[in-house]
Order: sequence, then C-alpha cells, then structure tokens
Amino acid sequence: MKKTTFILALAFGISNVFAQDLTSKKGEPILPEAGDWSVGIGADPFLNYVGNFIGGNGLNTAPTMNFLSTNQTILGKYFKDEKTAYRAGIRLNFGSISTTTKVPVIPATTPVSYVDDVTKVGGSNIGITAGMEMRRGKTRLQGFYGAEAGISFGTGKTTMTYGNALSADNPLASRTKEIKAGTTFGLGIRAFIGAEYFILPKIALGGEFGWGVAIATTGEGETTTEGWDGTTVQTTTTKTGKSSSFGVDTDNINSVFGPAGNIRLSLHF
Repeated sequence: MKKTTFILALAFGISNVFAQDLTSKKGEPILPEAGDWSVGIGADPFLNYVGNFIGGNGLNTAPTMNFLSTNQTILGKYFKDEKTAYRAGIRLNFGSISTTTKVPVIPATTPVSYVDDVTKVGGSNIGITAGMEMRRGKTRLQGFYGAEAGISFGTGKTTMTYGNALSADNPLASRTKEIKAGTTFGLGIRAFIGAEYFILPKIALGGEFGWGVAIATTGEGETTTEGWDGTTVQTTTTKTGKSSSFGVDTDNINSVFGPAGNIRLSLHF
C-alpha cells in the first residue's frame, strides 16, 4: 500500500512539473507571450565570440549587432498570442555621396588656378515584407512555420559636373555627364519552416528554411555624354537594356527576404 501511494505521489508530482509554465528561477516567462515584440539579429558575432574563448587565439573582440542579411533589412515580429506571430521586415535607404576633385583651369594660368569637378552618386533601396507565423512546442525548443510576401524597389543615379567647359581649348571628344540606372522591382512570396531554442528567458537561437516564387525586373537606364565636335558641344543620350528574372526555388539567397538557413538571435520584449 505504501509502495502504491509513493508511486502515485511521484507520478502526480512529475505531471505537475511538466504541466507548469516554463519560467526562470526568478519567475520570468521563458517563451514569448501575447503582446510581445521580437527583433532578429545575426548570431554569428556572438557565436564566434564564445567559440574564441574555447579554441581561439586570445584576440577576442566584443560582438556587435549585425543585420541578418547583406540587404540590411530590419526584421521583427509581433505575437498575437503565444502560438501566432505577425512578421514584418523593412529597409528604407535614401542617400547620396558627393566627391569634389580639384583640377587646373583651362586654359592654364600663371600661377596655376584650380576649378572643381564634382561627382554625385545617389540612390535608394526600399524593401518591405509581411507575413504570418504559427508556432508549435511546449518546451524551450519551439518549431514554427508560415508564409510571407515581400516587395522591393531600387534606383541609382550618378551625375558629373565639370569645372572646365568644353571648348577649342578643352576639345574632349566625349565625357560622361550622367548615368541613370533603370528602376529595379522585385516581388516574392514564400513558405518557411524553422525552429529556435530559448537559451535564456525571451532570448532564442534559431533559423529557418524557405521555398517560394520570386521575380525581378530592371527597366531601361540612360547614359548622357557630351563632346566637342570642333565647333560646338554635342550632347548624346544612350539607352541601356532591360533585364528580368523569375525563379521558383529554395531561398537561401533572396534580395526580398534575406538569407534563409542562417543562425539568428531573436530578442523578445
């Protein structure tokens, strides 16, 4: 009788342990909850940092926050509940770089005077993704799956301004004034599956694989040149070709979504 009672008590105790919510010793929930946000970063710098302590050369440097992909998209999630999350990614890049070069004035003077040649490079890259993620698992190891779609745009333009005008004293046959790249448009839709393990409360290591459809097109660009024909300045504009691509495949390399299969660190808050 005592043996039976002990077995029943032990079974009851074990069932209670497994039935409890996953929490830390301080009572912090380990898994994400409804209303939580999450941001994903590249895990490589942190894994390398830890690995160098074990077998490195002692020249360890502190890890840094890295994007998950070379397209520098910020990826995040919002948890509708503990088993469902909305996913989103965004990159908004608008910028320009201007370089000034001093060149001697033409015709030459004594002492030498200088004028400015200015090259300005500008462009933009915009990427947006959105999707839904469903999760499975009752332990620190969580599986997930779902689908998402993405869209991207890219433009570029280079402008050259010269301090010396073309003339009989500066009779260049041709020089570039402007290079305008065609607008690039990308669209993709994919299904994904992955897993992550919560090494600490609300901090997980994981990764995913995906499969889907992606298309990309680049429109016509323009190159504008000018040259001296012996009498006047002639300006010529030349069209560049178009390009397009289509693929149905796994998406380890994908400009819309970023790489799949990489190890990532997810921070929930």
